[in-house]
Amino acid sequence: MTPIDDLLIEPGRRDAVEYLERINTTTRGVAVLDALAEMIERAGLGVGDRIPPELSLAEKLGVGRTTIREALNRWEGLGIIRRRRGAGTFLVARVPSSRGHAPTMIRLEGEALLRLMEVRRALEREVVRKATMNAHTAQRRQISRLCDVLIDDVDARRPWRKADAAFHGAIYEASGNPMFGQILLSLDHALERSAESPFGRDGFGIASFPPHRTLADAILDSDVEAAVAAINQILDIVEGEIRAVIAGDPSLA
Repeated sequence: MTPIDDLLIEPGRRDAVEYLERINTTTRGVAVLDALAEMIERAGLGVGDRIPPELSLAEKLGVGRTTIREALNRWEGLGIIRRRRGAGTFLVARVPSSRGHAPTMIRLEGEALLRLMEVRRALEREVVRKATMNAHTAQRRQISRLCDVLIDDVDARRPWRKADAAFHGAIYEASGNPMFGQILLSLDHALERSAESPFGRDGFGIASFPPHRTLADAILDSDVEAAVAAINQILDIVEGEIRAVIAGDPSLA
């Protein structure tokens, strides 16, 4: 450690890197992420705390700096850390306990999605409210028709993502403010999911589709209160599934 590093450690507090042990496994990417999560827990690091430098992490774990950098890039993409040039890397979100039924990486993805859901809920409620108030007759009928297509695809177990995007896109357009659609579409791509992530599978969120019909009917009927209640129900279902995956529900993992 450099003298500067020494100054950044509180008196009487062990450097977080001391909680790491050398990794001997072929699945180093996953092992590094697990080790970092355990280090943060054992060292008692929280939001705002700096994590050890890449070189220290690499040396202690016995892996290359590229492996450490890839792991930290993954965390940065999930909104867990933030790099500050010349200052280091800092935690900006809570890291869930390394103990649990679900793998650490899945729990981290789930926590990131829950943070994203807070933002999405505020935006979705407003866009649905505006769409229900502002849509003209042709737009209301189009939203209802696209909902029929979506539900048919889901019921027939056909790929449904394109139909889902078309349905929600029609609602965004009907709101009269194109910025809503742009922001919400950006949120969909904000978090990089791992290849094995249960949050990217077709079965994830499937229980939220029946209320889509309620939402479409409310917009068709210009019923703002019912439309907002429907989008809240949809988001509640998705959030519940995220929490179930984090808790290790085997039917959703």
